[in-house]
Amino acid sequence: MTDRVEVAATVLLALAAVATAWSSYQATRWNGEQTKASSRTNAIRIEAARAQGLSEAQAQVDVATFTQWVDAYARDETELAEFYSKRFRDEFKAAVNAWAATRPLKNPDAPLTPFAMPQYKLAAEAEANRLDAEAELSAATVQRNIQRASNYVLGVVLFAVALFFAGISIRLRSAHLRSVTVSFGCALFVGTVIWIATFPVSVTV
Repeated sequence: MTDRVEVAATVLLALAAVATAWSSYQATRWNGEQTKASSRTNAIRIEAARAQGLSEAQAQVDVATFTQWVDAYARDETELAEFYSKRFRDEFKAAVNAWAATRPLKNPDAPLTPFAMPQYKLAAEAEANRLDAEAELSAATVQRNIQRASNYVLGVVLFAVALFFAGISIRLRSAHLRSVTVSFGCALFVGTVIWIATFPVSVTV
């Protein structure tokens, strides 16, 4: 009986040591994946900020040129009004044409400005929104990788506890206590292995 307990304890020590090393490796790998995902998230957010800044600058240009055009039109300065209208950006020009088609001077239900028209769309703003959504997905990946690394760290702790029970069982004098201690260590080890087996694995070199 004693020999069987010692053999079981020895096997448990060996297996738990290997499992601890594997869990430590995976925890390190997922920490690395989390770092890479964080870098990607930051890069995407920088690009989103640039696109948002561009869209705001373009909107300011549209507002400025439209304001000058309205002033020139109100003063019957045809040449000046034409000067500004030729400088409308293509995205804004589509909205102005659609707004003019509503006959705003005669139609009380017409939108007050071209900026209220559905045709007024900024590609840069759409790109900023797309990048923001992509950044959120990337941030979620970061959180998942952090959780995976934490789970593997917990696996390391549990395997270390199994190692402790395997090691201490050999030093106990009571055969019954040895058997109980080894059994508990084996149960903890097997349970942790089953739990760890449900985790994704990172082995990219």
